[in-house]
Amino acid sequence: MLSLVLLLARLYIIQKEKIPTELFVIALKDENEGHFEEALVRYESAMNEIKKVGFHSILKPKIIQKLRLLHTIIEYKKSFVFVRQ
Repeated sequence: MLSLVLLLARLYIIQKEKIPTELFVIALKDENEGHFEEALVRYESAMNEIKKVGFHSILKPKIIQKLRLLHTIIEYKKSFVFVRQ
């Protein structure tokens, strides 16, 4: 009985760990396709999930770096359009 409870707890934790990783992968695909705003939203969602779960010490710095980069790219694109008009 105890082993069943431990197994269910482990499955629950593993499932919670997969959510930020899946969001990161989807955001990476959006970024590669040039959909920067959508990627930004998904990276922010992944960061919120990491804050909830408290794991992913490797993924968190990558997401922070991607968020900074996307903010810079979006601002550059906005200023480029503004100057061009």
